[in-house]
Amino acid sequence: MSKLPIISGEKAVKCFEKLGYVIVRQKGSHIRMWHESDKSKKPLTIPKHKVLGKGLLRKLVRDAEISVEEFNELL
Repeated sequence: MSKLPIISGEKAVKCFEKLGYVIVRQKGSHIRMWHESDKSKKPLTIPKHKVLGKGLLRKLVRDAEISVEEFNELL
């Protein structure tokens, strides 16, 4: 199993945009994203922090229904 990198919230948003997620709103430091074509996927809430915790990043990857390896390829 690959390790998750240490990345910022901004970098995570860019990676999920490559997967077809779009920003639908932002309130404070949190960005809400939905998948543009597949509404059955869970919406993602990503904080715009300098460093995302590994547990949070792992949950976002799981909610996007991709593997850690696929996520690492997007970076």
